[in-house]
Amino acid sequence: MTGGHGPGGAGGGGAFEAATGDGPPLPPADAEQRQREIRAALDGLLQIRRLTGRQGGDPKAAPADWERRQPVRAVALALESGGLAPSSADASGGRVGTGYRVTAGERPGTAVVEWLGPPGSGAAREEAAALGSCVPALARLGWEALLYKGPRGRRFLEVEPMAD
Repeated sequence: MTGGHGPGGAGGGGAFEAATGDGPPLPPADAEQRQREIRAALDGLLQIRRLTGRQGGDPKAAPADWERRQPVRAVALALESGGLAPSSADASGGRVGTGYRVTAGERPGTAVVEWLGPPGSGAAREEAAALGSCVPALARLGWEALLYKGPRGRRFLEVEPMAD
């Protein structure tokens, strides 16, 4: 997955793609449709977990196998369904919106969440609190997030499935 909203993710005819924070901004007129798509994707995810998980277990407790193989998609859905705003970028890759960005982690099955925005947006100053607000959205769907400080003092979350 390369984009933020992905093909058809914002009202097009394609498959839903959770916003990773690298796609274009979502037009405000599409916000209600986007919320419906997110709810449907989350309902589908929980149904998959019910069908493939332990009998009688809480479907929100642990990611399904396919999520573990595609953590960027799964983490982006957890964040977006938690009401958090993704960052966005223009066609040249420049940041045009402040929010989370999800990328693949260094270890298989992990993802990295950063808080990014356009130059001068204040994203760096708000990143600790903003990333802190990502943690409960991830935990409610079985993801563990640890806060780290990276190069140039920027903070990020390393996200992995909670232990079974």
